Amino acid sequence: MITSTTGPQPADFADVRATNLAVVLRFVREHAPCSRADIAASTGLNKATVSSLVADLIDRRLVRETGLTENRVGRPATMLVLDGSPYAAIGVEINVDHVSAVATGLAGERLLTWRRAFSAGGSAGQDVAAVAAIVRRVVGRMARDERQVLGLAVAVPGLVDVQGVVRIAPNLGWRDADIGGDLAKALRDPGFTVQVDNDANLAALAEQRFGARAGAADLVYLTGEIGVGAGVILDGRLRRGALGYSGEIGHVQLDPDGPACRCGRRGCLEAVAGIGAILRRDLSPGEIPVEIEDTVRAARAGDAAVLATLDAAGRSLGRGVSVLANLLNPAVVVLGGYYVPLAPWLLPAVRAEVADRAIAPEGGGCEVVASTLGLDAAALGGAARVLDSVDSGRLPGGISRIS
Repeated sequence: MITSTTGPQPADFADVRATNLAVVLRFVREHAPCSRADIAASTGLNKATVSSLVADLIDRRLVRETGLTENRVGRPATMLVLDGSPYAAIGVEINVDHVSAVATGLAGERLLTWRRAFSAGGSAGQDVAAVAAIVRRVVGRMARDERQVLGLAVAVPGLVDVQGVVRIAPNLGWRDADIGGDLAKALRDPGFTVQVDNDANLAALAEQRFGARAGAADLVYLTGEIGVGAGVILDGRLRRGALGYSGEIGHVQLDPDGPACRCGRRGCLEAVAGIGAILRRDLSPGEIPVEIEDTVRAARAGDAAVLATLDAAGRSLGRGVSVLANLLNPAVVVLGGYYVPLAPWLLPAVRAEVADRAIAPEGGGCEVVASTLGLDAAALGGAARVLDSVDSGRLPGGISRIS
């Protein structure tokens, strides 16, 4: 059987066939092109079972045959690759001033990337209605492309419990909001699951599946939006904590005498190394991209004051990352959001601080890098969560072939 810590195991589910279908599908995703014999040899499933499972996956149009290969001993083998052409996974990120939507195919190929203006701050119900209108347009686009939606996962900048209830999202003005349930109702029971999670958690899933360090078993993603949060993957699995509130690294206090933080404390990581601290003044979300561009321009021109500010912010950020390095020993910490365009000036200071403060030699092997996924990482992570559900055995039923 496959022994991956992140994949489904044939003995883990009551429905053994559904589990084994997921095992085979995951193997094809990770090793395509591959043959039925390859699957049997690597998973421990017998050849007859593999043939039956593959036939089922072909019927569901999750896998397809793609010719023969002769580069092996014995008879040529029919090779298998992912299909998934009739399906789509949708991820949405709700932010203070915009909603991002991403749709992907089964292999992760982007089918659609949208960003729409959004003004949070009304009631959660009003905000959900606005988001539902955007989701309906995405679903309609997938329907026109003859793709069945496998699921929707929504990223929110706030505390989301294990049931998917948004306990508090201060930047959106939400508290104890069942966004998933309300969104499903607004979509009039759309026929697919609606999940909700913290934006850093979903961005971490995107990095693990699609990022430059895809496949990393121990990874932390740091958001660089208005707030600073951490999505934590350990031993190949996203870690949410007992109630779902893990990752609030932005409110780890670094300096008791430091600047005031939005949480009411002083000297939190967010207050000394968040985007607001780097730009040195409170800005509306719409103003931040312009200010970031100005900061990048000034840094490239060698502006001494700007370079000093970025160095100080990088060192403060490095102190926060060193806490993660000592506590979790991740292989990689990925800086996302608005940290990405500032990374050329932040990263040297961050890395120096981690090397100095990490207890283990050479920072415990912790590499600090900038994300390559852009500002849509959390939305892309929503799609990744849907695809993870498929990998774990939540497979669509058979589908008629589209002529």
